[in-house]
Amino acid sequence: MYGAAMSFAYHAFEAVHMMVGPARGLSDAMQLAFKNPANPLSYTPFGRTIAASCELFERSTRRYGKPAFGLAETTINGVKVAVEERIVWERPFCKLIHFDRKIEGRRKPQPKVLLVAPMSGHYATLLRGTVEAFLPGHEVYITDWVDARHVPLSAGRFDLDDYIDYVIAMLQMLGSDTHVMAVCQPSVPVLAAIARMEAENDPCAPRSMTLMGGPIDTRRSPTEVNKLAMDRGIDWFRDHCITTVPFPNQGFFRAVYPGFLQLSGFMAMNLDRHVTAHYDMFKHLIRGDGDSAEKHRDFYDEYMAVMDLTAEFYLQTVETVFVEHALPKGTMMHRDKPVDCTAIRRVALMTVEGEKDDISGVGQTQAAHDLCANIPADKRVHYLQMGVGHYGVFNGSRFRSEIAPRISDFMVSLDMEAARSRREASAVEARKALKIAS
Repeated sequence: MYGAAMSFAYHAFEAVHMMVGPARGLSDAMQLAFKNPANPLSYTPFGRTIAASCELFERSTRRYGKPAFGLAETTINGVKVAVEERIVWERPFCKLIHFDRKIEGRRKPQPKVLLVAPMSGHYATLLRGTVEAFLPGHEVYITDWVDARHVPLSAGRFDLDDYIDYVIAMLQMLGSDTHVMAVCQPSVPVLAAIARMEAENDPCAPRSMTLMGGPIDTRRSPTEVNKLAMDRGIDWFRDHCITTVPFPNQGFFRAVYPGFLQLSGFMAMNLDRHVTAHYDMFKHLIRGDGDSAEKHRDFYDEYMAVMDLTAEFYLQTVETVFVEHALPKGTMMHRDKPVDCTAIRRVALMTVEGEKDDISGVGQTQAAHDLCANIPADKRVHYLQMGVGHYGVFNGSRFRSEIAPRISDFMVSLDMEAARSRREASAVEARKALKIAS
């Protein structure tokens, strides 16, 4: 059974949020009043201070809903192209979104990318910048994981094995010319899914996999997050991190790891940085520096939007990845079958790490190369980006200028090699046909 204290915590969190509602509404009204151009006080330091204080209070106490990707267009060869989000695959805990670029005329083949977003508390929109970077030259698909709070009990369980099943099903739908990218947490289940596909000689195994800042082997350069899991053990997480979804949410009574708890942990890791950021925003608002304040809003609108994870997925992931280190030890199972990374022979591998990553330490993702011993050397790449932390591995200026181009070149070179192999095979078949005909 799960801890009674945590069961109470979720209900208390919901109750406090509702009780603060009237104060939040009043604060919002005061903010509007002191920002109204018709109010003479809005032009004074006093008025701007009141408005700034009200905005910070409202933002600190609101419930942040799922953000939108908002990628309505992209630029291809200097031309603006419309982009439409289409759901092309769906199950209770995930939707697969295709960013369909409305390119006129004949399309030149471009790499097909399945971007597997982390299911670790934040929504897939955390990878908005990642998607945006690849849209001009790639067909991009992304996993849009569903908040467990909104999935009714009738939909059944969802654990790490189910996650791997979902990845396999999506790859089978997209086909063997797919390049899969896993950001952080999905690195383990994506690697496991591909190992199982290769073991079964699945023709839909992807052309390549790119693992970015993932906990393949957390015994290497362990971070504070890794040490916590090893020190506490799985029973502690079961007793202190799991609760049930309160009424009236659709997932009422589902056992979950609540998003607000994950957010609290993230905030606590860099509390001084978050306090400074909010104080800086307060000063920006008083000075009337709208651009700087808007950057703060954009970041925290995403950062504060969190989702619940099913208890079975969270606990199985913690135990398998962080406590038992089952994948690097060779003891990981998917259902009743072993996950053997040496079975991977056809799928190319690229790993990406950040020098200052405080979530997945340097070497943890690179460990995939040791596990996948039968991938040919010319189909392996490892890249360490200097000067970036965990977030910088998949977003930000250095990601756009240094990491994304390398990943893109990796995928394009593999597609060119595959096309060349097809042409050579076709030529051989044509010569055979001519020889038979003569």
